[in-house]
Amino acid sequence: MSALEIVLGIFLILASLAIIVVVMMQKSREGGLSGAIAGGSDTFFGKNKGRTREARLAKATRYIAIVFLVLALAATLLMLFF
Repeated sequence: MSALEIVLGIFLILASLAIIVVVMMQKSREGGLSGAIAGGSDTFFGKNKGRTREARLAKATRYIAIVFLVLALAATLLMLFF
C-alpha cells in the first residue's frame, strides 16, 4: 500500500463518520405519506426554510456525500490503475 492509498482511506473513513453524525443529527419526518397527501401546514415562503438548522444539515449531508463519492471513486481508480 502506498502512502496515497492510506491517506485516501483515512479521509474516506472520516467522511463516512461525518455522514453518519450529520444524518443522526437530523430530525425524522414522521408525517409520511399522509402528510404529503393532506398537505403541510407550512407554506414555502412562511419560515425561511433555507436558513433553518434542518436546511443546513441537509446541505451538509449533500456536500459530505459528494466528497465521499469523489474519494471512493479516487480510491477505486488508484487501486485499479496504479
